[in-house]
Amino acid sequence: MKKEQPFKKGICDDEASMRWGDTEAYKECERRTANYTSADWNELLAGMDAIMEGFAKLKASGVAPNADSARLQVEKLKQFITDRIYTCTDEILAGLGQMYVADERFTRNIDKHGEGTAAYVRECIKKYTGSH
Repeated sequence: MKKEQPFKKGICDDEASMRWGDTEAYKECERRTANYTSADWNELLAGMDAIMEGFAKLKASGVAPNADSARLQVEKLKQFITDRIYTCTDEILAGLGQMYVADERFTRNIDKHGEGTAAYVRECIKKYTGSH
C-alpha cells in the first residue's frame, strides 16, 4: 500500500518564512508539520474551525471576553496550537489575536462563524494574556 505524501498547507509557507523564519516557533512548526498529510491538515483545519465556532457561540450568547468560559476557550485554542503546530506562548498568542483582525484573510476566515468573531477572539486573548 502506497503511503500518502506529506502535504503543505500554508502555516509554514513562504510568507510565514519571510516574516518569522528565524524564530524558534517557525522552526518548530517546520519540524512538526513536515510530514503532515492532507488528512492531517484537514483535521487541523477542522479543529481550528471548531474552536472558532466555540468563540462565535460565546459571542452570540453575550459572554464577556474576560468571563471564565471565554478564558477556557482561549486556553483550548492555545493548547490546540501547542499540541499540533508549535509551542504557543502568551506572547505568540497575543500576536495571533492581533493578526486575526489585522490580516483580512484571517478575519474573513474566522468571521465565517459570525460577524465580529475575529475581533471577539482578539479581545478574549487580550484579556487572557493581559496585552493591550
